[in-house]
Amino acid sequence: FSWGSCKLQRSHISQVYLNRVKMKIAASILALAASASAFAPASQPRASVAVSETKADLEDLAKKLNPIVGFYDPLNLAEAEFWGTSNEATIGFLRHAEIKHGRVAMFAFVGYIVHANGIKFPWAMQMDGAAFPSETNPPALWDAISDSAKWQIFGAIAFLEFWSELSTPSHTHYMNGGKPGDFPDFVSGPEGIPHPVPFNLYDPFKISKNMSEETKEKRLRAEINNGRLAQIGILGFLAEQTTPGSVPLLSGIVQSYDGEPMAPFATNVIGAPFGL
Repeated sequence: FSWGSCKLQRSHISQVYLNRVKMKIAASILALAASASAFAPASQPRASVAVSETKADLEDLAKKLNPIVGFYDPLNLAEAEFWGTSNEATIGFLRHAEIKHGRVAMFAFVGYIVHANGIKFPWAMQMDGAAFPSETNPPALWDAISDSAKWQIFGAIAFLEFWSELSTPSHTHYMNGGKPGDFPDFVSGPEGIPHPVPFNLYDPFKISKNMSEETKEKRLRAEINNGRLAQIGILGFLAEQTTPGSVPLLSGIVQSYDGEPMAPFATNVIGAPFGL
């Protein structure tokens, strides 16, 4: 659990606010992020189960995840109480944060390999006919994408982030006893998305519909371990690119990059008005 205090504070503020909004607000948000609507289904929501966890639960989970390392918490976060909440709520936040960042890292790791090998869609990227960049250096390829395309991507991410923080009768928030990592189903109707769509973000083809809880727990543990490895992997790629020789195993494999891999835009869109 090594996320900065700024990230923690932002997520908390978002959670407190979003717990108070009604599902109908999602309709207006969806209009601003239409590119994400294809993920939304008209299926019935999954039943919510309270799974408040304690430090003892984390210790047991750690042994199942990695019997060699076991439970490792040098910052003693497992006993913390963020923002005056309970220890169980804090653990829920930390568990969800790790799972979510692991998923993002897995997307990034696979995407990095795909782009590094020059794999891209054959059709035009933009309405004006502009093709997808042929760059095989992933960070440089991101720099070559237009700002309008980047804002569309961030708009879709913002919608998914908003939806994931909702606490409804059919989905309990992860800081209030809900399942960490559980993404709420998209709901159609007056209290949800105003139109039916075919797929759910999680298990769109209902493959795990009849899967046992034991199998689901096993798969979640695999996901956590894969997510941890992916976080190390993607940061290793970027470290070697920006600081050649920092990751000897990747020396000569990844291309060098002299830009700023953590800056989403070429210009400082936030600081520009202030001359930064």
